[in-house]
Amino acid sequence: MSPDDTPAREASEARAIALVDRYLAVRRRTEALARPLSPEDQGAQSMPDASPVKWHRAHTAWFFETFLLGPFLPGYRVFDPAFAYLFNSYYEAVGPRQPRPLRGLITRPSADEVGAYRAHVDAAMVRLLTTSPTAEVIERLDLGLAHEEQHQELILMDLLHLFAQSPLEPAYRETPQPDRPIAADVRYLAFEGGLIEIGDGGPGFAFDNERPRHKVYLAPYRLADRLVTNGEWLAFIEDGGYRRADLWLSDGWAVVSAQGWDAPLYWRREDDGAWTVMTLSGRRPVDPHAPVGHVSYYEAAAFAAWSGRRLPTEAEWEAAVRTEGRGLRQTSDETWQWTASPYVAYPGFKPGAGALGEYNGKFMINQMVLRGGAAETPPGHARPSYRNFFHPAQRWAFTGVRLADDMSALDREAATPTSTFLDDAVAGLTADRKTLPAKYFYDAEGSRLFEAICELPEYYPTRTETALLRRIAPEIAARVMEGAALVEFGSGASTKTRILLDAMPQLAAYVPIDISRSALDEASEALRRDYPGLVVAPLVDDFTRAVRLPAAARGRPVTGFFPGSTIGNFAPAEAEAFLRGAHGLLGDGAMFVVGVDIAKSPDILVPAYDDAQGVTARFNKNVLARINGELGGDFDLDAFDHRAVWNAEESRIEMHLVSRIDQAAHLAGREIRFRAGETIHTENSYKYAAEMFVELARRAGWKVAARWISDSPSFGVFALAG
Repeated sequence: MSPDDTPAREASEARAIALVDRYLAVRRRTEALARPLSPEDQGAQSMPDASPVKWHRAHTAWFFETFLLGPFLPGYRVFDPAFAYLFNSYYEAVGPRQPRPLRGLITRPSADEVGAYRAHVDAAMVRLLTTSPTAEVIERLDLGLAHEEQHQELILMDLLHLFAQSPLEPAYRETPQPDRPIAADVRYLAFEGGLIEIGDGGPGFAFDNERPRHKVYLAPYRLADRLVTNGEWLAFIEDGGYRRADLWLSDGWAVVSAQGWDAPLYWRREDDGAWTVMTLSGRRPVDPHAPVGHVSYYEAAAFAAWSGRRLPTEAEWEAAVRTEGRGLRQTSDETWQWTASPYVAYPGFKPGAGALGEYNGKFMINQMVLRGGAAETPPGHARPSYRNFFHPAQRWAFTGVRLADDMSALDREAATPTSTFLDDAVAGLTADRKTLPAKYFYDAEGSRLFEAICELPEYYPTRTETALLRRIAPEIAARVMEGAALVEFGSGASTKTRILLDAMPQLAAYVPIDISRSALDEASEALRRDYPGLVVAPLVDDFTRAVRLPAAARGRPVTGFFPGSTIGNFAPAEAEAFLRGAHGLLGDGAMFVVGVDIAKSPDILVPAYDDAQGVTARFNKNVLARINGELGGDFDLDAFDHRAVWNAEESRIEMHLVSRIDQAAHLAGREIRFRAGETIHTENSYKYAAEMFVELARRAGWKVAARWISDSPSFGVFALAG
């Protein structure tokens, strides 16, 4: 081997080590789940829908043996040919199998022998993964690991059901009951709907039922910011919810009547009238503030009817969860959430060839979709596009309820003004992952600080964009018609605007749009003084939601202006939606001039957002100062540090405020607790390759009429034609 081969060999070895580590980590977690159990625990089956823990352990080993080792590892020796019958789940193409309701009768092999089977498979998988695995092997590995993670959750589901049948009601694990705060009043967050996309678009792993990504039209709707609680379910019970046929679907009422349901699965009313619930930690009092769990689709639909609400569709759920900063809580860390959507194939879905094509496709009938994730779901397993599914009467899964409702015309008209600074601050700071919308940086002080940032030696975007605008302003001006209106989105102090105003004497009106009245007033007063012949018509609004230009701009040719790479503050899907909305606001025939920061080295990016003088830190903390001054909060600014990090996977710089200590702050009568090291995510700044932005604009209905890219550090200005 020549020295030139060394880097390639080392890279190959590193990839193999990473694959083996990932594989073994998942496999060890399964064994860790089984470790507290006796052989008797592992062999019992409590109902036909459940499986013994021993069977889960063996089946997941059989999956790797059947779909990876047999086809791809030369000379592999099957551990025991009889296991193909015992541990096949439902793969018809592979061969016959033990009926699911009879898996509890498999007393042999023993739990220890299953452990030996798993070790045999693991040793062979390590050999396979360290011998230059093909793309198909890695693809099947991804599926096999995700499959095993599903069975890890199934182990806990089935084990809880098993232990609940025992008069001893044993605890699987001894953990203290969580000390939950009082559940806040539910808030219904408004979503405009429209034509959206759902499903997984790659490039990472997803199950085939999450694809293809496709468009769905949604009417305006509202979604609860949290899950339904046990306390709310108790009110449903006390109001006769399980005895009122008018609340139930016909099939659901038949099940309730036949099964005698009067509460969620595992609930029991004790002799003193108190309710208890069986958990993996044994039987405990029902916590009224915890999310309700182990309810069927039929129960969820009946509760929604009793509440005067409905269940969300899976498209509504996914669209809402993908909308950052809206304050949705408990999306994937408490219970799976029933939706009103039947489990059917997405448009264009085609199952794969062979036995693995049976993984999802053949189950797309008579089941309902759940979204989110549960506390028992393996870390990192779920994602916004993940589609779980169960029959509507099943309730041994970790299932819960999030409500939705339709947004009337009056609700829709009121939705924007009611989404105030206070609403957004409370929603973001009480979310599972705390956030604050970046748009609230920019009061007068925030705008002043940002202007100071723009003068810093580390902060290249403004300096680079300003130089580029000075050079190309005549070319942009040549495209602007006489008597036109210039509309600036998120104008702040309007500094860069002056470059265009100086080059465009033909302008009749300037419309700065900004959420901060103080910043608008300061900038507008200065512009009126310096450009006395120009009509300055400020619009106080969230520029992402503005639907109507001021009268001074109507009936004129319109040019939009969105400098500063602010487009990078949006996730790509949101940026596309913003560009589409801007097209609607500016109108057909408009031009839209957009500044875009081009992706580059983190060595340049990170210092630009974490300067040595600490100006960016003061800018970041100013949002807390605004909360204190305008909303009556009591945040200690000195108890938070500023942090900027480069997220290479998402191609974005992130800004966070990091709590230095365990602490509590107060806002609108709520206590907001922080752990040391916990962050408030305040801003994203996405960086685009030029062609990526061109494609983004195209999807939003624009075409690129011209583009200008600066020298390094590269920055782009794009003229879009509507």
